[in-house]
Amino acid sequence: SGGNILWSLIWLLLLIFVSLIVAGFCSFLFIILSIFTPCIKPLEAVTEFLMKGVTFPHTCSLNMVHGKSL
Repeated sequence: SGGNILWSLIWLLLLIFVSLIVAGFCSFLFIILSIFTPCIKPLEAVTEFLMKGVTFPHTCSLNMVHGKSL
């Protein structure tokens, strides 16, 4: 339907202009912090959050394909 196409376009714009930058930033921090996670247990929560940022492009593309709303 028309609403799904609109949401797909919004997800496409988020994918191109936002999610790739977020994923790049989060992946860099994730790599650095994951080195210290075995020694500093509270960093596990931080690295789990950063992993969500790394997978944000996947989330955007999945929602784009299905036309889900924000």
